[in-house]
Parts: sequence; C-alpha cells; structure tokens
Amino acid sequence: MATDPTIRPHQSDTDTDTDPLLPPPLPYYYSSSSDPNSYILIPSYPILCLRLRRRRNLCLTSCSFCFVSLLSSLLFLLLLFSLVLLLWPSDPAIHVTHLHLKHLHISPPPRTSFDLTLKLNLNVRNPDFFALDYRSVVSSVSYRGRYLGSVESAGGRVAARGESNLQAELRLNGAKIVDELVYLIEDLTKGSVPFDTVTEVEGSLGLIFAEIPVKGNISCSLNVNPKTRSIVRQDCYPE
Repeated sequence: MATDPTIRPHQSDTDTDTDPLLPPPLPYYYSSSSDPNSYILIPSYPILCLRLRRRRNLCLTSCSFCFVSLLSSLLFLLLLFSLVLLLWPSDPAIHVTHLHLKHLHISPPPRTSFDLTLKLNLNVRNPDFFALDYRSVVSSVSYRGRYLGSVESAGGRVAARGESNLQAELRLNGAKIVDELVYLIEDLTKGSVPFDTVTEVEGSLGLIFAEIPVKGNISCSLNVNPKTRSIVRQDCYPE
C-alpha cells in the first residue's frame, strides 16, 4: 500500500477567515435596492422648527421696535403739548382795587347833562413768561346802556409773571342825556344813579420772532348817591 509522502497540516476555519496580525474587517452594508435613482429621505421638521423660531424672533423684534417708537412719539407729543400750553400767550388779568368818585353834577331839565370825575386804581397782572408792553389804558362810562364818554391813559410795561398798579381818571363834562330823562328822574328820586364802566388794556407780548397782541377788559357796575356824591355799591368782573 502506497502512502502520500506530503503531509498537509490541518487548517481550521479560524485560520482561514482571520489573521491575528491584521485588524478585523469592516462590516459590509448592503442596499435593499440596486436602483441608482433611489433616495434616502430625511425628516424635515427640525429645519422647519428652526425657520419658525427665526421668524418668531424677527416678529418679536419688529413688535418691540414699533412699541418703542410709538411710546417715544406719544411722549414727544405730550411734551410738545405741555410746552405750547405753558408758553401760549394769555390776556392780562385786570382788577379794580379802588373806585373814587371825585366829582358829580347833574344838570336839571331841560338841559339834562352829567359832569363826572371818576378815579380808578387798577392792578394788572401778566401771567405770561414774556414782558407785556401795553400801549394805553382806555376807560369808558355809560348810563343805562347809553355811552357817555371815555378817557385814555398812557401806556407802560409789565414784567413777565409780574404785576403793575395803574391809575385812570375818567372825566365827563356836559354829557347830555335826553332819551333816558325819565329813568334819570326816577333814579334821582331813589337816591341811587347806576353807572357802568369798562376799562381796557391793550398791548403786545414781545416774543423772539414776533409780537402777539393781547387785551384785557374789566367792567364795573356802580351806584352813586347824587346827594352825598359817594359810591353806595360796586361790582367789578373781568370780561
């Protein structure tokens, strides 16, 4: 019986598959489809959420900017309105501090006339932040709605937010009354003759760019006793 002189060693499956000197082989990934036009779909909701978040941040920024702009505009308008109210020119305030009847003479009919001298002490207050230059002080007197006469006094100056005392003397000589003769006889019988006076102060406020005219009026109703030549009642009020 003949034998094979070449003896081959036994090789195990482990020796044939791996080599201890080499790293292990990488795993193989197989595609379930061999179609070259196939795609791998990735969910898009993370990108959508990122876009929504950016859009929301942009909207919040825009709304905040609009709110700040609106608030700034309202504050500016409020400040401007307050400044206009503060600096807007106002008419001077006039008060009668004293009335003094210096002379009164009433001529009997048929030549019914008045001789009257009335002295007024006035207080003029300037409420504005600019000086007041008044050109004149005009005082007029009337009897039962009938104009008798007027007098004009010299002007002057009132400081800003200041006061000034003025004097005006009203003189009437021979002011005739015909239509009101019946009322005059009745008033003389009662011992009280009513008169109405109106005092007007006209001037202007000197601003930086212009002069604004202002005017203040005050009216007084008074009753005079013709026998004692005294004022028995007076009531003054600004117009």
